[in-house]
This record gives sequence, C-alpha cells and structure tokens, in this order.
Amino acid sequence: MMRAIGRIAEPPPTQTRSAPGAPPAPLGGSVQIRHVDAGSCNGCEVEIGAAFGPVYDAERYGARLVASPRHADALIVTGVVTRNMAEPLRRTYAAVPAPKRVVAVGDCARNCGVFAGAYGVAGAAGDIVPVDAEVPGCPPRPEAIVAAVRELTGR
Repeated sequence: MMRAIGRIAEPPPTQTRSAPGAPPAPLGGSVQIRHVDAGSCNGCEVEIGAAFGPVYDAERYGARLVASPRHADALIVTGVVTRNMAEPLRRTYAAVPAPKRVVAVGDCARNCGVFAGAYGVAGAAGDIVPVDAEVPGCPPRPEAIVAAVRELTGR
C-alpha cells in the first residue's frame, strides 16, 4: 500500500478578475462549449448547427460542442428560460468549472423576445445565470454565432 507523503500537486492559480463593467478576458486556446436549450422554438439550434457545420466551421477557431457541463468551459443558452428549465439551467451552470462564460444566443435568451410575459416563462438567460455575451437575432445568423465563439477563444 502506497501512502502519499507531503504535497501532491501545486495549488491552483489565483483567479484574476477583470475590472467591474469590463468585458471578461477570452478563455484562450481551445474552448469546450455546452449548449442548453432552455425553452426555444429550435430556430437558434438550427443556426448553431450551421455555425459548427462544414460551411462556417466554428471548430477552426478552437471551439467544440461537448455533451457534459463538467467538460465545458462555456455555456450557450438558447430560448426563453421556462419555469421547468430554470433549475436545470442553474445546475448546469454550477457544474461548469471556473472560469466559465455564458453566451445568450437569440432574442429569446437575451430578453424573452416575443414570449416576454408569457405564463410559463421564468425569464431570460440573464435573469437565471450571469451572462457574459449576447448574440442578437431571431434567429441569429451563423456568422454572429461564430463571432461570439471567436470572442470566447480570443482567435
């Protein structure tokens, strides 16, 4: 039986925060992204598929969609956050290791769009989790989604 003696690993680096109100620094390098559909009409999902498809190829900028929030560096949230999806979105955000970023894609995720005030709507993505970037549009163009991904990767 082996027993670890002393220090096994170096302490984690201290987190450097940007000035209040300043945009967060890019994550840099390769960025793993978890997509969360919080209650959309699937228009944004089609455009995200196009952005990561062979024509727009967001992966060439170092971004990749992953299946688990524990493997992710950032979240892409689409749709209004419905009452049933508010808690799962909070849990998904909590499962992403720090430092993490959140991108609200589409008008619904930004400000509830045409669904503002509807019965089953808990709010926009920014009402539930902190949002670092927004991509406007209903649905947004793949070029706009790729531009947001490039801001995350710094490329």
